[in-house]
Amino acid sequence: MTKSEVLQKYFGHKSFRGGQEQLIDRVLSGGDCLGVMPTGAGKSVCFQVPALMKNGTTVVISPLISLMQDQVNQLAQNGIEAACINSAISSQEYFAVCQMAEQGRLKLLYVAPERLETEGFRSLCSRLSIPLVAVDEAHCVSHWGQDFRPSYLKICEFVESLPSRPVVGAYTATATDAVKNDIVHLLGLREPLSLTTGFDRPNLYFEVRRPSSKIIELLDILRENSGSAIVYCSTRKNVEKVADVLNRNGFKAGAYHAGMPTEERTRVQNDFLYDRLDVIAATNAFGMGIDKSNIGLVVHYNMPKDIESYYQEAGRAGRDGSAARCIMLYGYDDVKTAEFMINASHEDENMPPEERAELIKRDLARLRKIESFAKTNGCLRKFILNYFGEKADGDCQNCGNCLKDFDTVDITVEAQKILSCIFRLKQRRFPLGKTNVCKILLGSEDKKLADWGLTTLSTYGIMRGENTARVREITERLEEDGYFTSDNDKRVCVLLPKADEFIRSKSRLTMRMPKNSEKFSAPPKTFSVQADVQHQNPELFERLRELRKKQAAALGVPPYVVFADSALWSMCAILPKTPSEFLSVSGVGARKAERYGKIFMAEIDDYLNGR
Repeated sequence: MTKSEVLQKYFGHKSFRGGQEQLIDRVLSGGDCLGVMPTGAGKSVCFQVPALMKNGTTVVISPLISLMQDQVNQLAQNGIEAACINSAISSQEYFAVCQMAEQGRLKLLYVAPERLETEGFRSLCSRLSIPLVAVDEAHCVSHWGQDFRPSYLKICEFVESLPSRPVVGAYTATATDAVKNDIVHLLGLREPLSLTTGFDRPNLYFEVRRPSSKIIELLDILRENSGSAIVYCSTRKNVEKVADVLNRNGFKAGAYHAGMPTEERTRVQNDFLYDRLDVIAATNAFGMGIDKSNIGLVVHYNMPKDIESYYQEAGRAGRDGSAARCIMLYGYDDVKTAEFMINASHEDENMPPEERAELIKRDLARLRKIESFAKTNGCLRKFILNYFGEKADGDCQNCGNCLKDFDTVDITVEAQKILSCIFRLKQRRFPLGKTNVCKILLGSEDKKLADWGLTTLSTYGIMRGENTARVREITERLEEDGYFTSDNDKRVCVLLPKADEFIRSKSRLTMRMPKNSEKFSAPPKTFSVQADVQHQNPELFERLRELRKKQAAALGVPPYVVFADSALWSMCAILPKTPSEFLSVSGVGARKAERYGKIFMAEIDDYLNGR
């Protein structure tokens, strides 16, 4: 079979998405590759298609048990022999998988990177024909990636230890240039094709809100939502608090974090995947590689530590191309929490103090970037794309900032007062951070200011009576626009040349400020890469959804493994009546058509005939 025939037969797609074909061709021709593709762009197909076309068993290195099992389940539904070896399987299951592999009955074998170091697995691999080693979530190999896994550093040694070196393919959704260089070097890729298809997810709507009460805001957001939702929190305490409040307010919610017993985490995750829970509150321990298709909302209850983490987590919404919302609830305390977690990080890693200090410095620099993202009044999508080195032409008109009404206001006098306060503090050789600068300007009665002798500053209280949030907003904007900076280590305000130019020139300064604090919802749900099929026959969609749920329950798999939501919407648009028409549904391959075609077409026929 050709690669296009494999794609149609097993995955139900008529054509490849951007970048897939080039990466597949590279592997088929015997060359290494590095593919950087956004979540939902079909990275797995880039190694699954060549695995089906090559003789032998492809080894897929994956960081999480849930990710492995999820992909194995989906491959089984598509009629592909695959298995995984991990700590969750019994000895009997382990030996059965090994036997299948040695008999040549497995096309793909998923393993955790730690497994590569065991003598038993290396012995097994020495007896197998391995044409391809695929490294999923390849950014985990880099210290500069947000999910560094030391065991990933052993992959290169494992590959070189095999009787015959296989092709090596590395795949990830988020990688800066530094991370990409690390992937190539640390995995020992040989003259790889490095392909970045672009980071844009046009179906995702981004928004940042700064509510006075995060929990009330979250409840309002969830009440507007239909479908499944993830709420990411930075601490375990917040996870449990959010889940408790949601349950007390009528939501079917679960909590998930690394401090819970393994059995409980597994139960909560399965309840969410099987649609028994509508919402899951979680730390970043949850979600990598989970291909649940009906997640229509991801809320960040706290600001993450970097844009890579944010984009990876937000990208778990709308994985099948359906429109989805990604909303961050930003608070000033989020920055302090993130700084604490960064400074406490890397303690258990065996590395020289200088290297640890450098890692912390880089993590703090990345924190400043996402802090700027949370505070910008510019296009949020453009900010993200620019961060990853991708040029964005114009504003997206599909984010909270692009759809918000702004006024252009003169802030010349306020800016002069703020910058003058920073200058006076420098004269006193008592530099402080933004919070204390604002306190001085507003005439705060904080005892520390008096103890420090700062109530005698000429700028003390010169903005008394002003709206506190407005003073903070202008201060943040001056920093973002380069009038001063906050020292990464001490977080004190340091004036930049642009401030001196502004004061000397006596020029006017304006900024865009939101007209009001109204909430902004995503554009209509029809905005999506599936816009041509989505929301046609919603009543039929619900009937097919219930049928899918029954089929999944009988098989013991999550509903999205049977069909993604996008496939159900495609059925609603096409209304297939024959096997060939059913095969034209997006995401329906030969095995699924054979297994489910009759019962789903019968349901469609009943709907059309009023039964």
